[in-house]
Amino acid sequence: MERRYASHPREVKQFDTARLREEFHIPKLFIPNHLELVLTHEDRLIIGGAFPIAEEIKLDMDLKELGVSFFLERREIGIINVGGKGVVVVEGQEHELDHKECLFVGMGNREVIFKSLDTESPAKFYLNSATAHQSYPTQKATLAEAESADLGSIENSNDRTIYRFIHQNGIQSSQLVMGMTLLKTGNMWNTMPVHVHPRRMEAYMYFDLPEDAVAIHLMGEPSETRHIVMRNEQAVISPSWSIHSGVGTSNYTFIWGMAGDNKIYSDMDPVNMKELL
Repeated sequence: MERRYASHPREVKQFDTARLREEFHIPKLFIPNHLELVLTHEDRLIIGGAFPIAEEIKLDMDLKELGVSFFLERREIGIINVGGKGVVVVEGQEHELDHKECLFVGMGNREVIFKSLDTESPAKFYLNSATAHQSYPTQKATLAEAESADLGSIENSNDRTIYRFIHQNGIQSSQLVMGMTLLKTGNMWNTMPVHVHPRRMEAYMYFDLPEDAVAIHLMGEPSETRHIVMRNEQAVISPSWSIHSGVGTSNYTFIWGMAGDNKIYSDMDPVNMKELL
């Protein structure tokens, strides 16, 4: 598991492109038959991907980094499948996940296994794991079951649908909040006008991007913005002091996950567009 430290906004002002990407950009999540994990010290969120093709993958790692005897001893995890049909086995019970379906697994579950149902169209499980103080039941949600909202407009190039899976009024968790935003054809902007939420950090994973397309992820303090070029199935860490917005060369989908002091999706501090530099 890779470790990323937290960065102070005064330091980030000095970062060049390479350093910015080194600190916040996660370039590869889905390695065949491998579990890829990145721990950020921003609220101790773990961001990862499991890509089982011919083999099962266990949610396992060198646990010295976490100081526990099994991965979910003091953690919970949200899983969204961005590939073909797959199965997540939790304590021997199978949970089938189709494309863009979500599974929450609560604290205390010792065994979690990832499998694909078809090696020709393997599952790709995107993971967010946060620390937990209470155990909540394992629960699945489809797009149809998620709380959804249509936002934006074609005039502003941000006509999109937000699906909330793990949140205050949906799947219950200790602190993890997780969902997905789908931009409609012809729309490129997300989360504009921008905001920050100082009480929670966030991570984005961009996907459904064509091979020759990019998304420009905007971050930084409102008065000191920076950008990171993102390609398909790449993730980015957004500290609590940073804006998190983006624009693509085509429409795309992204998964957002948050951890921090509360689970209130609407707890955010809007930024006046005149203050954005």
